[in-house]
Order: sequence, then structure tokens, then C-alpha cells
Amino acid sequence: MYNIYQSIVVYIKHMDIRHIQYFIAVAEEQNFSKAALRLGISQPPLSMQIKKLEEEIGVELFHRYSQGATLTPAGQTFLKAVSPIQNQLKNAVRLTRNTANGETGELRLGFTGTSILNPLIPTAIQTFQHTYPDVKLILKEANSLILIESILNNELDIAIIRPPENYPKTITIKNFINEKLIAALPIDYPNNEDSIDLDQFKNESFIVSPQNISAGLYSAIINACQQHGFTPKIGQQAPQIISILSLVAANLGISLVPESTKQLKIEGIKYKYLNNQTSTIGLGIAFKTDFDCQPAINFSSIINSLLRDKY
Repeated sequence: MYNIYQSIVVYIKHMDIRHIQYFIAVAEEQNFSKAALRLGISQPPLSMQIKKLEEEIGVELFHRYSQGATLTPAGQTFLKAVSPIQNQLKNAVRLTRNTANGETGELRLGFTGTSILNPLIPTAIQTFQHTYPDVKLILKEANSLILIESILNNELDIAIIRPPENYPKTITIKNFINEKLIAALPIDYPNNEDSIDLDQFKNESFIVSPQNISAGLYSAIINACQQHGFTPKIGQQAPQIISILSLVAANLGISLVPESTKQLKIEGIKYKYLNNQTSTIGLGIAFKTDFDCQPAINFSSIINSLLRDKY
């Protein structure tokens, strides 16, 4: 028995995977014709392959009868030896397919502080986690320029950003929604209307994030004001949306922010819609132009699906 098992072990190391599949099919069906039908091949080639397998191992694996075939003692030993290999192969195929479909692995997702305030993004993240529970989600919050740099350095797969006017050619940004810009004003700002004309702010100091930190929002504010005939006077600068609103609440100036910022209930702030609703700021997905990350593709598809469903 030792010599037979030793021969089996030596042969397995050099075995054609098909031989394992053929052998197991015959062992389970106990019939060459039924095994051939199961494998999708004709019976004579299957018999030849099993015969070749027996010759290479040096033992008979089956007792052959007119109505079927049963395992010899050596064949039973061989079956015990190769069954785990077949299970490993099936598991490997399953894992490979899951990885290719983005059902396992990880997704490194970046987002800006203002983008996560849009209800679409938390909903997309929640939907992704529910749909792909075996994908590890790694989140990073930063400003758009840092997130783009992280993508270039292969530290992130994809990021939700406020698209800046200028970015590297190796980065693709797909804008999927335009959000209204609204005015963030001190609570005692002298205006009681529901909306306000943007050109009324031409003498006000605008509190903004520096261009080298929040290029998307900075550019949106500048462009909106210039479309209404003036260049905004830049006052205090702050790196985060909370800092901007806090400075507005301190009566140090006014600002323009994405509409979704309204959910931040900062004491001392009131929000006003602009009469001309052409002032918007984009929200988009950034990724390497040549990227191939299936979990990121799946996440992008979820966002598109939510938008189609008129989230």
C-alpha cells in the first residue's frame, strides 16, 4: 500500500487537471458512458484517458464490467488523495470569479467633506456594503486635490470630489450631479426674503477655502460671482466647510456653499437660495484613466442606478 500511495503522490504533482475531473466523474457515476455524458465528451476518449492515467500511476483504478465500473482498493486510495484537490480547484474558481466580479477584495474610497453631505453618497455607500458584504471598504476623507494625488499614488481606487478646473491628464473625472450653490449668511444679515440676488454680495467679504486646498469649491464661487458681473472680495480663508461656516457665524463675512450643506445646523447661520439658479457646483467620481478595479466600477454603477431611480 505504501508503494501505491507513494506512486499516487508523485503522479499528482505532475497531473493534468482534466485527469482528476475524468477520474472523479467515473468514480461517482460508476459508469464510463454516464461520466462521459456528464463531462460533455464521448466515451472512447474518456476510457483512453483513464487507461493512460492507470498506466502512468502503474495500478488499475477501476474494475470494469459490462454495466459499469467500480473502484479498486488502489482507486479508492487515489480518490481520497485527489478529492481535496478538486474541492480546492472549485474553491479557487469561485474565489477567482468573485474577485473578477468585484464581490471580494477591497474598495479604497475617498470623499470630500462636502460630498458626503449629499444624501446620495451615504446611500450609495450603504447600498454597496449591503450588495457586496465581502468587500472591505476603506474610507478616506480629504480635499479634492489630496484625493486626486492619492489616486495617482495608488493609495485610492476612486474618490467622490468637487471637480477642480485643472487636474492631471491621467485622471478621469465623471461629473454625475450639479448641486445648487446657496448663500451662507450671518444670522443677523439684513435680508428676510427666501432668496437673494448674488450681485448683492459684490461688496461683501467671501470666506472660502484656499484654492490649493478646495479647488473645486473655490472655482465654483469665483465663477458664480463673475457670471454676475463682479469678482468676489476674498476675506478670511478656512480649510474645511465647518470652519467656513463658523467664521460666517462670527460675522466675518459670507460664503457660497453646496445646497446639501444646509443640513449642518450651525448656530448663528442662515441659508439663502440664490434667485439665479445657474450657480452650481459639480459632484463627480475621480479615478485613474486606465484603472481596472471592479469594486470601484460596481460602486460607480450603484451611484448611476440611484440617479436613474431619481434618488
